[in-house]
Amino acid sequence: MPEFKAYEHDVLIIGAGGAGLSAAIKASSEGVSVGVVCKSLLGKAHTVMAEGGMAASLGNVDDRDNWRVHFADTMRGGQYLNNPQMAELHAKEAPDRVNELESWGALFDRTPDGKILQRNFGGHKYPRLAHVGDRTGLEMIRTLQDHGIHQGIDFHMEVAIIRLLKDGDRVVGAFGYDREKGRFHVFKAKAIIMATGGIGRAFRVTSNSWEYTGDGHALAYDAGAELKDMEFVQFHPTGMVWPPSVKGILVTEGVRGEGGILTNSEGRRFMFDDIPELYVSSTADNPEEGWRYTQGDRDARRPPELLTRDHVARCIVKQIKEGKGSPHGGVYLDIAWIKEKLPNAEEHIKKKLPSMYHQFIELAGIDITKEVMEVGPTTHYIMGGISVDGDTQISTVPGLFACGECAAGLHGANRLGGNSLSDLLVFGNRAGRFAAHFAEEHGEGTIDEAEMGRIVKEALAPFDRYDDTAGDGAYQIQSALQDTMQDLVGIVRTQKEMEQALEKIQEYWVQAAKVGVPGNREYNPGWHTALDLHMLLTVSEAVARAGIERKESRGAHFREDFPDKDPGHFAGVNSIVSKGPDGEMQIREEAIIPQTADQKQIIEEMQ
Repeated sequence: MPEFKAYEHDVLIIGAGGAGLSAAIKASSEGVSVGVVCKSLLGKAHTVMAEGGMAASLGNVDDRDNWRVHFADTMRGGQYLNNPQMAELHAKEAPDRVNELESWGALFDRTPDGKILQRNFGGHKYPRLAHVGDRTGLEMIRTLQDHGIHQGIDFHMEVAIIRLLKDGDRVVGAFGYDREKGRFHVFKAKAIIMATGGIGRAFRVTSNSWEYTGDGHALAYDAGAELKDMEFVQFHPTGMVWPPSVKGILVTEGVRGEGGILTNSEGRRFMFDDIPELYVSSTADNPEEGWRYTQGDRDARRPPELLTRDHVARCIVKQIKEGKGSPHGGVYLDIAWIKEKLPNAEEHIKKKLPSMYHQFIELAGIDITKEVMEVGPTTHYIMGGISVDGDTQISTVPGLFACGECAAGLHGANRLGGNSLSDLLVFGNRAGRFAAHFAEEHGEGTIDEAEMGRIVKEALAPFDRYDDTAGDGAYQIQSALQDTMQDLVGIVRTQKEMEQALEKIQEYWVQAAKVGVPGNREYNPGWHTALDLHMLLTVSEAVARAGIERKESRGAHFREDFPDKDPGHFAGVNSIVSKGPDGEMQIREEAIIPQTADQKQIIEEMQ
């Protein structure tokens, strides 16, 4: 067996985005030794691409806002499949976590009286997103890193984890390799926190960075953890569609939050065509007038462009299918129009949306202060993930915790914009605290060296297969999988198409087991892709199987063959994916966690 480096930590965190760093800082503050493993370099986490802001009911722009309103908005956005305990904890604790981040040095935009400024966002009743222009995620990572590097945390960069190690039922370590030299590493830990983000790279068009291959979901699943609500994949309404080299890159919802409107090829503001009855009272009284662009006006009407993301994405797809899209297969997003209402519009846009201004200038040659943008839906976020306890964030496997996008529960069937960043802070903090407590209460486990030998053999198998390999290589299989998921398990789904996708995924499993890789372990991205295939295929199969089972349309899951919400059976169940005794993927239904009497009363009052 090749040599490997060994490390020991009380708490090991896999992932160094907002959730991972929040967990690391909290765990370290509890007095335990902490290690953080990240697939990329520190500071390159996908959290930096979160632009619009973090949702917290500070009430700085509209003092009618409070945690009760935030809780009700989150539950409504999630179509009431959320874990209500998580939704309540998030709404209550988000303001404290945002203020804590500010105390660590985060530089938020300010109101005239010096408070943290908040902006409107889809699905939120009041302006709630604390932001730093449109670079909020970047500021979050900068602040967490600057604070975290002084807490005695060990960082292991450019290391990919390929297996969790167990002692009986309990997780006691992780096995991986460094992506630069290909050396193997084993991490022994009393508790492990998954904070690996999403699965966007399973789809062709995505806003996600290359690391988002579903590693945390797949690693936890292989270790025996349950996955919940994997059918709910969010497609952000606005990603770039042109030029092809940047297709899918996010165009922040902050553009619409600052007054941007969506129009079709006829110049018509089509979002007024289909407003859910639930939201009618909060839209403009006269569609012909559109939304009055106002700043700080408590009585300003909310634009239909700020309805929930699933709804906006489907409206855009409808325009494109009807032949009313833009030349490159999207629709138009116009922020320049606000100059009709705001004298200093150009300076305002550049100040509020600096990243978007430079992104379109540099990548598309478009000045958004003067011209419209072409945008279309892009795979953005998965609400489903590792099933966790709402209070402690522990999974169904002892010693294994999860937080952030790879954990399920908070968002239900659809995430509200901005809830992701405050999610990272709130539940990263909780995962770090309870993982540290678990580590203090449990001794070290035993790692089976024979198992590590088998893992190494499997990891190196692609090199052994190269001479006699036949068929497609790792890149070709990944590309085919992305096309399959995009075309058959995308924004609009049907039973037949998802069953076709499942058949293709089974074929890809067979092909992946035969993939060969040339060269050696050093600087070999082909080998990295071959190892990523296991993760991508696992999460893709989970999404397809869960989507087939949910025979209704709810939140981000839209079935063309079942276009309505089921008010009965499916309204009361979450889907659970688990690994069977023979290694096959199993799916079952589980009753949703009931709301308390107080939570029900809050929702009734807010409606």
